[in-house]
Parts: sequence; C-alpha cells; structure tokens
Amino acid sequence: MESATLHTMARRYLMSRTDKLHAEAARAPKMPSLNGAHPGYTEEEKRIFPRFHVVNAMLSAVERLDPEDLPPLSQVASTLSIAASTAQSIFTTDRDPIATEAGAAERELFRRAIKGWLVSSDVDVEPLPYRRVFSDEEAAGWRRGLERRWGVHQTLWHPLISEDVPEDVLVLDSLAMWDGGGIELVREALAALGVRRVTEIREFGDPGARLDLELLVPTYDGAEGYWTDDTLDWLVYASHEQSVAFGGTLAERLRTSWPNLADWAYVPPWGQPAK
Repeated sequence: MESATLHTMARRYLMSRTDKLHAEAARAPKMPSLNGAHPGYTEEEKRIFPRFHVVNAMLSAVERLDPEDLPPLSQVASTLSIAASTAQSIFTTDRDPIATEAGAAERELFRRAIKGWLVSSDVDVEPLPYRRVFSDEEAAGWRRGLERRWGVHQTLWHPLISEDVPEDVLVLDSLAMWDGGGIELVREALAALGVRRVTEIREFGDPGARLDLELLVPTYDGAEGYWTDDTLDWLVYASHEQSVAFGGTLAERLRTSWPNLADWAYVPPWGQPAK
C-alpha cells in the first residue's frame, strides 16, 4: 500500500462517518421545547454529537498531512493512530460520562479501520480534492496578512466594521450563496481569474486550510469565514449577520458575471424596516 492510498482511505472514512452521524442526529428524537427555550438533548443525541466532534477532530489531525508530500507509509500509519487516540478540539472536552464513552467508541472504530486497511492486500480508492490543514503559526501569518492587506479587524470585515462600505467591496445577502447559485458562480469567477487553490481561515475550528477550488463553500457555518489566495488580490468574507462580502478582483468579476446581482443586495438588520 502507498502512503497516498492510506491517507485517502482515512479521509474518506472520516468524511463518511460525518455524513452518517449527521443523518443519525436528524433522525434522533428531540426534546420538546418549552416557551421557545432550548430543552437540551435526548440520551440518543448525547451519544451522537460527541462522536461527531471526535470525528471532526480526527479528520483535522489527518488533514494536517500534505497529500502531495506524504512521509513513508509507516509514518502515515503512525500519524493516523495518534490522531485516533489523541486528536482534540474545543468541542471534545465534555467530561459527561455519556460523551466520554461515545467519543472513545468512535476512536476505537477508527483504530480498527486503520488496522484493517494496513493488512488489506487489494485496496483501491478514488483520489480526493486537495485539502491541508495549517499549523497554528501558518494560520496566524495569514491572519496578519488579511489585516495588513484588507483591514480585517479581529474576525470582522465589511459590512460589520463600517457602515460606509468601499466602492470596491461587493456585499450580498448570504441567501445569494444558496438560493442565488452563488457558490458555483464564485467558483467560476475565481477559475476565470486563474485561481486553482484557495486559503480558508475560520473564526474557530481548524486554524485554516489550503484547499482545491472545488471545495470552496464561502458561507457562514457558525464561524466567520475568510477566503483568499497567495496573491491577496481578492477576498471573501462570510459573516454571522447573513452577509457575504467580496473584495478586489473577485468583486470586479462578479459584478459583470452574476445574473440579476441587484436582487441579492444586502440590507443590514439595522437598515431594515421595523416589523
């Protein structure tokens, strides 16, 4: 087995586990709310969510390896085993006995999968798009670059840092990314600009990552997000206020390539009429 095969098997396995756990969570019975307040989680949900968080932590650890510069097979196997045993995130520190037991069971599943792949004589796996998770230091360098080039303030950018948005910044409602087909339109615009890989920086979670353009999903997912590339000639910012902002050459391109762009103009909460 080659290093790339084992690495890809691990990524595919953990992605599949994420999808399965999402589906299980959707089917799990929910606690009835009381006066709109969050009622907490059922016993079944308490056994699902810790598994999900552990899987995400393990995937992040696995994707710190560069798919295009992998070490020998034995080192890849060792890295995967360490990830199975020790990978953590801010969401995996719950000391609840149910959560602890569920997380441990998920780690054991991954350990068994790794052992099975290593003794398989005939393994064939389709390649995955490129994604490499940054070190904390590398991500910090990108954050400094965004601050210098684009004036990003802590985790905020336009339209949240100023009511006066510069003319070279395009701000749309976040619904444009889904209902307006914006994800694909942004990918197409970047491809036309010659972009093949992008850098993603999130408010929390993975410190940052380099990924193939086809993996770009510039939307708010519970964490503010930024996307750019080595040139810093363009920027995307998805905020918690249901806005998505574009700067530089990407904003210029989208203004000429996005059909019915005016339909998706962003109106901030403070500018909307009272109900």
